[in-house]
Amino acid sequence: MDDKYKFFDLFGLRFNVANCLSAIIAAVLVFILVYSLSRKVSMRPGKAQNVLEWMIDFTNSIVKSAFPDGSGKRFNLYAFVLFLFIFVSNQLGLIFQIKVGGYSYVKSPTANPIVTMSLALISLLLAHYFSVKKFGFGGYLGNFARPVAFLTPVNLLEEFTNFLTLSLRLYGNIFAGEVLLALIGTVAKSFGAVSFVVAIPVEMIWQGFSVFIGAIQAYVFTTLSMVYISRKMTKE
Repeated sequence: MDDKYKFFDLFGLRFNVANCLSAIIAAVLVFILVYSLSRKVSMRPGKAQNVLEWMIDFTNSIVKSAFPDGSGKRFNLYAFVLFLFIFVSNQLGLIFQIKVGGYSYVKSPTANPIVTMSLALISLLLAHYFSVKKFGFGGYLGNFARPVAFLTPVNLLEEFTNFLTLSLRLYGNIFAGEVLLALIGTVAKSFGAVSFVVAIPVEMIWQGFSVFIGAIQAYVFTTLSMVYISRKMTKE
């Protein structure tokens, strides 16, 4: 895709307007979703509360699987928000995209590597922070020499590869989905009515598949984030 983007500078940093606007829209949609489902919380839950409780139980189970000893309860809220934000972000570009004057303003924020790298960096920084908090700085550094000292360079390299795989896996899947939808849309306009009739069901099928992929990627990203955090809080 040959999308063009607007940028603005703030405090010496350059920001992509599409990334910022799309991420804000995704965050607002998550807030509206959770707020609307939690409006009437009671001991006899209705359908909306049941949906919310199911989502909370789902993300709590991700945390519990990464922390079998039950020590990961402090991360339940983080996993819940992370999953919902990534899920909504993945679907945003499938629902609507806004382009004005050839510039993109709204799309899936997770279709940009900067956004996915930022999310991965947050999870990994949390992992290192809580590792230092639990073991102290000396114990934290000592964990890189486990199970044997000569594996320290490999363990250090693993930190970098974890960052890349966590971020680029999400980006690659969402970006590829949007590219294929754009290509199908281009084919639909290329050969008149015949190509349009053929391309419409193909695009609907692929869009449904992209929704499934977006959900899976949100689950994978959240699960791996919890796994990386739990590994930093335990000794080999």
